[in-house]
Amino acid sequence: MNGFILGALTTLIILFLFGRLKNFFNKPVIARAIDRRLSSGPYILAVGGGTGLSTLLRGIKSFTRNITAVVAVTDEGGSSGRIRNEWGMLPPGDVRNCIAALAENDNELKKILDFRFDRGELAGHSLGNLLLLAVTEMSGDFSTAVEKMNHLLSIRGRVLPVTTEGIELMGKTKSGLEVKGELDISAHGHELDEVWIEPLSAKSLPDVLSAVDEADVILLGPGSLFTSVIPNLLLSDFADKLRDCPVPKIYICNLMTQPEETQGMNIVQHLEWVTVALGCTPDFVIANNEPIPEDIIAAYKEEGAEPLFVDAEQREAIKKTGSILIEASIMSIFESEKEGRVVRHDPQKLASVIFKLVRNLDE
Repeated sequence: MNGFILGALTTLIILFLFGRLKNFFNKPVIARAIDRRLSSGPYILAVGGGTGLSTLLRGIKSFTRNITAVVAVTDEGGSSGRIRNEWGMLPPGDVRNCIAALAENDNELKKILDFRFDRGELAGHSLGNLLLLAVTEMSGDFSTAVEKMNHLLSIRGRVLPVTTEGIELMGKTKSGLEVKGELDISAHGHELDEVWIEPLSAKSLPDVLSAVDEADVILLGPGSLFTSVIPNLLLSDFADKLRDCPVPKIYICNLMTQPEETQGMNIVQHLEWVTVALGCTPDFVIANNEPIPEDIIAAYKEEGAEPLFVDAEQREAIKKTGSILIEASIMSIFESEKEGRVVRHDPQKLASVIFKLVRNLDE
């Protein structure tokens, strides 16, 4: 326990330092000019979780600072899962990633918040998760802690957990097997026939619902279908609010299927699940059309993942739903020490497609 206390004290010290140094990277004249431009941008509501949402946020913050990111709180793995089990706090990992993504100097901040201890009682915990834990303990409330972090780090926009209630993902497969928790849902995603949350009566944060009223456009995804995007839509009050909101709703498709979770599923099937959870069909669907090198495809196939492209049959099926399909180059290839060459959404390419669409809608 002493090790954990030491870690918590360390996070408090860093919290203080960030508070003192948060203006260090601001260059007054340039900062004011950028702030004026970003402040006049459209109001974006981005819904999701995991790395997909944080990648999207890194791109759209270049176009507007009027951003609200609504983050799923069903994560139960790794450091987040341990904090959830040991402290009874909502999982902080996805919130942490999104806060870092919206920060002015996101690369350096991400390195600090993502720092992971490798020994002692803190082994496996990230510094950012412990920081959120410390602020939650100080403030007595997770949503208040997240708001404090939003202000402390002067992020472009704000990050909100979709709810502060302890909810759990539930599902039933086509064979009738009931699965419980994010990890089991992910392992059986391609077999699912139904998915819901418990308790069914869980409510969204009032600020989350208010953000829908302010939005000029609503973005769903990218991210894991059953464990990042859909969990937010399973809160009935939030889904109802989104469904009734008259602004454009855009579903951003993943680049690849995920082993087990969406294995064997195509883009139309992804869209069908989102439509059921949302209660209406998204107005637009953005999908990648940039070819992926064969050697990368082969490596992914070994792991049980395949590219998500739209063929002629899917184009016709999407057209029949009433959604407008936008195919564009929204990916880049990155080198990963652990995985080799991987494909990821390119933040700037994706944001450019989104804001070109938004501008065309305004004309």
